[in-house]
Amino acid sequence: MVVADTSALELDRLRRAFGGVVAVDDVSIDVKRGEFVTLLGPSGSGKTSTLRLIGGFEKPDAGAIRINGGRVDHLPAYQRDTATIFQTGALFPHKTVAENVAYGLRMRGVARADIAPRVRQALDIVRLAGFEERYPAQMSGGQKQRVALARSMVVRPAILLFDEPLSALDLSLRLQLRAEIKRLHDEIGFSAIYVTHDQGEAMAMSSRVAVMRSGRIEQIDRPEKVFGEPASEFVYTFIGESCCLKTQMASGAAADADGATIDLRLANGLADGDWRLYVRPSRLQIDRADLDNRLKARLDFTEFLGDVHRYHFKAGRIELFVDHQGAIAHRPGDLVDIGWRSADMVAYR
Repeated sequence: MVVADTSALELDRLRRAFGGVVAVDDVSIDVKRGEFVTLLGPSGSGKTSTLRLIGGFEKPDAGAIRINGGRVDHLPAYQRDTATIFQTGALFPHKTVAENVAYGLRMRGVARADIAPRVRQALDIVRLAGFEERYPAQMSGGQKQRVALARSMVVRPAILLFDEPLSALDLSLRLQLRAEIKRLHDEIGFSAIYVTHDQGEAMAMSSRVAVMRSGRIEQIDRPEKVFGEPASEFVYTFIGESCCLKTQMASGAAADADGATIDLRLANGLADGDWRLYVRPSRLQIDRADLDNRLKARLDFTEFLGDVHRYHFKAGRIELFVDHQGAIAHRPGDLVDIGWRSADMVAYR
């Protein structure tokens, strides 16, 4: 639920350096009310530093931060209309669940008579009704993160800040809580900035994804656009898995990066020179010499991944893998035709 033409948060050309290292470099984002924007990138890309600037835990060297139209980059963290959910939950161990959730309301001077009903409502929303008198030590990791979410939501901030809140949980809990956060956002429509290095979280939960690299935003768009129409080679290779065919083209013939001839046929001829051809492993097809693009490669080894078999191949120095439903008749060492559609390949040089 996004409210059009109204901004919950505006970042205007933010910059932050630590010594000679620029952590955030000219970052601009406009988060609409009700929008869930994820900052996604590898370690050192600037996503956490950007979040800390928004929350007031760091001060920018340049640029502006506006929340609901008002400039806040000069304000300390406690004076900003934000709430942060950390990796650990950061609950008070000596306080009950109800006391933890109520803490922010008390700090903001909410009337005592209003605190209890708001705490109950917040716990109902995160499906923890009946847990009011428990202590954090009596709860699972997923339950504690839901308490942290309730504590942040109960104060009704202009924007929620998520600092990799699921990274410390095991896979099943991550998936459960990911779905819970998505459900809550769809139902309530809170505004959020979410930081993660987990692509699945970013794709599943976000209104838009901002892919960061070296302190800059490489692309910001809907998850479907970031995955299907990457703005750069970095975005393509970072989002999802891909196979790279480093190829030398000369008069229509192909060789690997070391110059050894390979049996590669492409529907759309590439100019002479060095190319990097990328295809998703799920889009490669085995025993398909009839497709317009194809490569003959030798089967190296196989992995069983549950839903699919992953077959690893070599063609000269090129290594690639194909995700295929079920077993194939080929054995290691066999020469196999691998095909793909032109629409499923991107080429960079």
